Amino acid sequence: MTSLPPGPPKPKSPVRKILIISAIVLVLCCGGAGVAGFFAYRGIMTLTGPPRDAAVAYADDLVAGDYAGAYASLCRRTRELTSEQQYIAEQSARPRISGYSVAGVNVEQHNSTVSGVVTLELTRADDGSQYVLGLPLLKEDGQWRVCL
Repeated sequence: MTSLPPGPPKPKSPVRKILIISAIVLVLCCGGAGVAGFFAYRGIMTLTGPPRDAAVAYADDLVAGDYAGAYASLCRRTRELTSEQQYIAEQSARPRISGYSVAGVNVEQHNSTVSGVVTLELTRADDGSQYVLGLPLLKEDGQWRVCL
């Protein structure tokens, strides 16, 4: 019996090469989406963070019963329409707030006016009931102020 010489090599299957290329493309796409998501999140937080912080400071003052501090957070127009004494009297007559949470932040720009609304879920101290308050804000001289 004579042995036959080996035949030509079998052609390699392209499956391995296709899987490697697909994996590389998948990693690049997912990584790109992750990076884009990170920068989108940072951009949103840059826009909504300051008005949220202003609303939180205002709500903290209300919870603490520091109505003079809350008054200092008001926009110029509201302070011109309401004196500090009037504001304190109005707030003192309302049911006290024992807590809150931020439910949403919306920021808009129309021409040179930047405004927003921070939605708060407030909890009344007397009976624990909750209600929603849309707190309007206005950016004045680079600072966010509550503008009731």
